[in-house]
Amino acid sequence: MIGEEHSYNGDLSLLPSVIKAIIFDFGNVICSFDNMRFCQRISESSPFSAEEIHRKVYVEGTLTQRYEEGRITSSFFYERVKELCLLDLDIDRFREAYTNIFIPIPENIELIRKLKGRYKLGLLSNTNEWHHEHAIELVVVYPLFDAVAFSYIVGVKKPDDRIYLDCLGKLGLRPEECIYIDDIEEYAKKASDLGMIGHTYIDHNKLISFLYEQGIIKIE
Repeated sequence: MIGEEHSYNGDLSLLPSVIKAIIFDFGNVICSFDNMRFCQRISESSPFSAEEIHRKVYVEGTLTQRYEEGRITSSFFYERVKELCLLDLDIDRFREAYTNIFIPIPENIELIRKLKGRYKLGLLSNTNEWHHEHAIELVVVYPLFDAVAFSYIVGVKKPDDRIYLDCLGKLGLRPEECIYIDDIEEYAKKASDLGMIGHTYIDHNKLISFLYEQGIIKIE
């Protein structure tokens, strides 16, 4: 019987399965993140509060969306935030504050290690150049992914079909051969609509239960 707490023995299931790949979202699945950490840090160099900065950068306008779609450069993003928030902050200190918002989720990182070699692994994320180069690539399991699809490179964000199809194409697999895991229900549902098995990530134990039900892992 599956209880509230789960562990797996490292022997990933050999049960028959058509699944050939597990595709992960990054934010709040592999690493948690908090944009307010960035806002609080740069507020020390601005006349605006962290809450006001968050509103200016993330709520009003389309600046962050355009950055994650690759429609503006990192330097333009910096200059625009600097202007909006009246920052007295050089680009290097800004970039460090902007990218130092992620905290690894150890149990999911260990899961990815266990899955490697049994399944192809994909990484599918709405992200931008600086988060990719100065945060995502530094996560210990990043080299384990067989394919990555980042919104700023593809040019569209989830839930646009094209970013999912980009990842599938790089993996060389059909949708029905893939599981997709995302903390945002809308994005997991879009994967299901495209023929994948979408799972909305809530916590590690529920993910383990889901993978057990799919015949991907065994639970002790």
